[in-house]
Amino acid sequence: MTSIELKSYNIAFQEQAYKELNQLIQSGSYSSIYILVDANTSRFCSRFLSEKIEAEVKIEWIEIEPGEEHKTLTTCDEIWKTLSETGADRKSLLLNLGGGIVTDIGGFAASCFKRGIDFVHIPTTLLGMVDAAIGGKNGVNLDSLKNQIGIIRPPKLVIVDVGYLATLPAKEMRSGLAEILKHGLIAKAEEFFAFEDLSQFQVDKLPEMIKDSIHIKTKIAEEDPNETGIRMALNFGHTLGHAIESFHMESESKTKLLHGEAVAIGMILALKLSVEVLHLKQEECDKASSILSSYFKPIEFSESDITHIKTYLKHDKKNSAGNINFVLLEKIGSPKINCKVSDKQIKKAFEYYKSLS
Repeated sequence: MTSIELKSYNIAFQEQAYKELNQLIQSGSYSSIYILVDANTSRFCSRFLSEKIEAEVKIEWIEIEPGEEHKTLTTCDEIWKTLSETGADRKSLLLNLGGGIVTDIGGFAASCFKRGIDFVHIPTTLLGMVDAAIGGKNGVNLDSLKNQIGIIRPPKLVIVDVGYLATLPAKEMRSGLAEILKHGLIAKAEEFFAFEDLSQFQVDKLPEMIKDSIHIKTKIAEEDPNETGIRMALNFGHTLGHAIESFHMESESKTKLLHGEAVAIGMILALKLSVEVLHLKQEECDKASSILSSYFKPIEFSESDITHIKTYLKHDKKNSAGNINFVLLEKIGSPKINCKVSDKQIKKAFEYYKSLS
């Protein structure tokens, strides 16, 4: 499978990806290589990667705790101290082997250490492959607030190897599927509606499906690398989705949600808001919501829950001049950014979500 060549880096697939990695290592004249993993990727993925690397320089492994609650500056501090104590310098290379949390943290840590060292993303989850590792966004959470501290800086290379997906539980695969569905909703309706009948799905088509989804994201991200315009469309479903994810992360009485699970809810809410604000056809909203609901189990929200969730909206990164801005759809595949939404419309969207279950 051919690589996707972008302005600042390549996204390489399967065996070709490791050839490009080793070419980068040789041409970059790196003094040392560090590989960032969490406890899961250390156990399930590290041996496979170590067999693929061809390097004569020192290779060190850095392991962090898994989970969204560890996507913090404290974890970055631990990484920076390890890099410093083991002699990393400006010519060191950091390989981030893991899901979106590892690539987000690793990219941010590398971008700050000694004012920036090179890094490579090797996502091991579907979510990482189609979203987190793509586009140059790196960062950490601030308490329970998602991605409040970060930087946009591209990796030297992204490696997409679907073999890593064999280590994932079904729940993690569904989390990644949410982002693939999002890309279809904002850019390519036929790709979204292809998920209406999964009986037609063939496993050997997975690499191409992932590549098609990556194409959608990279096309938008390349057009607007600093997220001042159309790139905001990639946040469809994320305004309320992130708020719901943060609320569940902070609440001791709630079950934690994976990113994709929260975004799937956010997309259903955004579809109904699209009906209310942009007059998206109700039948399109119902059809799309039905597909999303078929993959993600319903979550109950009380009036108190919704009130708390709305308090998180003020921290959304699309906000400006005190306004909470949403990405909505004029039709499936046609997004509009900076949409204003009322409390009454948000309440109506939650009532619609509740009616689906």
